Amino acid sequence: MANNDTLLEAKNVTIRFGGLTAVCEFNLTIRPGELLGLIGPNGAGKTTLFNMLTGVYKPTEGEIRIGGVSTHDMKPYQITSLGVARTFQNIRLFKELSVLDNVKIGGHIHYKYSGTSAVLHTNRFRAAEDKAELEAENLLDIFGLRHRAEDSAKNLPYGDQRRLEIARALAARPKLLLLDEPAA
Repeated sequence: MANNDTLLEAKNVTIRFGGLTAVCEFNLTIRPGELLGLIGPNGAGKTTLFNMLTGVYKPTEGEIRIGGVSTHDMKPYQITSLGVARTFQNIRLFKELSVLDNVKIGGHIHYKYSGTSAVLHTNRFRAAEDKAELEAENLLDIFGLRHRAEDSAKNLPYGDQRRLEIARALAARPKLLLLDEPAA
């Protein structure tokens, strides 16, 4: 179906909720370096499509492949491990956590240490946490949020919350980044 340079391929993707067909026979191929926009009116199924691409919803019909791998039986975290990150139409931050911690959480998939290492604060744990903090701070610099690093995410203005959500998605180091209503 997909060749080696295809990041994402959706073929005849359809989803039905009872008698309502929300997305019908959608097809899309995305290759590295491409920048694409999905445009349509409210209620056209854009967010529903993003939910299928990221495993929140399972398509009723059709197939989705990430890097040539079928995502049919995968959970969202498994799709994330294939290199897919996203933002949401309605901002979803950890509002009580700091701005810095929100970004660090986005990159958690790349930091490997055991629960025991975390409890005992071993060298491996500290090294991973130091690297996570440095990478998060670099992203905060890019998005002009470094000066707010210790603030609670809930205290940011809406536009900064939107930028924080994008920074958190980028912390996962995705091959494919899906932005749902990024300019809202």
